[in-house]
Amino acid sequence: MPDRLERLADLNADYDAIFCDVWGVLHNGVEARPFAGEALSTFRRGGGAVVLLTNSPRRRTGVKEQLDHIGVDPQAYDRIVTSGDVTRDLISAGSDNIYFIGPDRDFPLLDGLDVNVTGLDDAGAVVCTGLYDDESETPDQYASILRDFKARDLPFICANPDLVVERGERLIPCAGSLAALYRDMGGQTKISGKPHAPIYEAALAAARELRPGVDKSRILAIGDGMPTDVKGAQDFGLDLLYISDGIHARDYTDGAVVDEQKLLAFLEDHGARPIRWMQRLR
Repeated sequence: MPDRLERLADLNADYDAIFCDVWGVLHNGVEARPFAGEALSTFRRGGGAVVLLTNSPRRRTGVKEQLDHIGVDPQAYDRIVTSGDVTRDLISAGSDNIYFIGPDRDFPLLDGLDVNVTGLDDAGAVVCTGLYDDESETPDQYASILRDFKARDLPFICANPDLVVERGERLIPCAGSLAALYRDMGGQTKISGKPHAPIYEAALAAARELRPGVDKSRILAIGDGMPTDVKGAQDFGLDLLYISDGIHARDYTDGAVVDEQKLLAFLEDHGARPIRWMQRLR
């Protein structure tokens, strides 16, 4: 089982590129994680490339604005690859008429695409970036409209595969929770973000622009989510550094202290095989 890692710098010589998760590793939705940006900027100063890999339904420019607002060091990364960006290919390949689920702030996902946002009767597909109001709503409240989608056999394009994310001390439902409900109903879902291959292929292409010819064996993935970061990295054949102080922390943390035996049991139960683990990136 993996040992605890004290400093990312102890691994820097082993890798040429890092694919780093954003929400849960660099910030918690409210504030930047202390020292995480410094760890990545140190890796970059040593010649490594950092690609941020996020299931945000926003395009990369929107994510950069959010990172700047929260206070993440802009020197911590070279590129950003988002689920929103890779999902645009799914939207373009689908129906011209879509039913949109998500907050108004996510509408820029559709900018420049030849699609029309319509009512349910005219829709040929559903695009979901999240709940309309993730502060007050729950996924179960969408069961009725999901059944309507299923009755019409509409494909459900999910721009954010995360089930939940941290926002401060709370867990907030994401578009992935609605996609999971729709899939359980027998509905067709289309997803490009983590853990699916398209977002990793896009990240690899970005890394190879920065470091031509970089091999997967020289890329380290960093993340905190089992169904997304962990599964995606392992399926893509990458080494993984697991960050324990993320969405699963309640499963093995007592107060602010990680119970290492509970953590290792948790990793084993989920088939996770990280090379090392850290409580927070530093």
